[in-house]
Amino acid sequence: MILQRSFYYFNLKRINIITIKKIAELANVSPGTIDRIIHKRGQVAQETVDKVNAIIEEFGYKRNILASNLALNKKFHFAVFLPKSETLEYWQSQTDGIEKAALEFGKFGIVLDYFFYDYNLASFKESVKKVMEFDCDGLLFAPIFYEDSVRFLKDYESKNIPIVMIDSNISEENEHAYVGQNAFQSGYLAGRLISFAVKNERHVLIFKITREIESTSVYQQRIKGFYSYFKDHDELTNFNFSEFTLKDSGIDQLNLEIFSGVNSIFVPNSRAYIVAEFLEKNNIKGVRIIGFDLLKENIEYLNKGVIDFLINQRPEDQGYMGINYLYKKLVLQEDTERTHYIPLEIILKENYFPAKK
Repeated sequence: MILQRSFYYFNLKRINIITIKKIAELANVSPGTIDRIIHKRGQVAQETVDKVNAIIEEFGYKRNILASNLALNKKFHFAVFLPKSETLEYWQSQTDGIEKAALEFGKFGIVLDYFFYDYNLASFKESVKKVMEFDCDGLLFAPIFYEDSVRFLKDYESKNIPIVMIDSNISEENEHAYVGQNAFQSGYLAGRLISFAVKNERHVLIFKITREIESTSVYQQRIKGFYSYFKDHDELTNFNFSEFTLKDSGIDQLNLEIFSGVNSIFVPNSRAYIVAEFLEKNNIKGVRIIGFDLLKENIEYLNKGVIDFLINQRPEDQGYMGINYLYKKLVLQEDTERTHYIPLEIILKENYFPAKK
């Protein structure tokens, strides 16, 4: 009988399973005492605490949080605060990833509540009011409008709940979680791609095609990273740079003079296809174009050879991993890295294979 008990405890230790009831038997105390020690509530003699903790350490007890949540039918509400995706392909991909996570984690009590806004500041501010009034357990947020997003986050911190940002990281000193690309490094990478196999004098145009309001930190960080590459490689003396900014409403103002003498073009957002379309229509060849994101229009000109490189941000992964962070943080109560940078993917027409849905 003694041998059987020893073998039983040995196997409990091996497979890392022991119940509160069994810990109570070993410590010669009640299960209620064990529960108070595990959850750190109530007064228990330190000698008993030490004895119980030693048993837990030996046998590897771990509370089954998922089972507890399911037994209580506990729900976790996550607020999702994003731009509307109907006409914005990039944000539709983010939403696809979020929906994928919702489907996967819904059985564990995850409920998503969406707050979408039009891609303008007035709509964003109106949605801010609704998000502030909504009670939830965690927030997934895409901070598009920099200054207003900073103010929103500062006010929202009073709720004292986990916040994870996607696409753009505006949090100082990792105050909040972030899933997305390192914007500076993506610009730095674009600089390296521009410099490849170039020996002669090159005129590089940084072509900023913006919406009527473009105030994202991502945009500026990419440009900063781009210039930093050439600053760090002062041997590349055959490059000179200029910048051109064009608003949505002024796209019909594109003209040949803008591209006179230009050899390479860096578009620091997802709108490289606008430049590519103009160059193709005007039969301008031999210009290297680098942009971001696998939008349908960008892929069209990538496959035609008009766009040379696209840097993919994997937006669907961002959306999925943002919800996954909140799931681990709140449902599983795990310590999770606050910053997760998505790997930088360089897409050429030779290595582009559309993902099967």
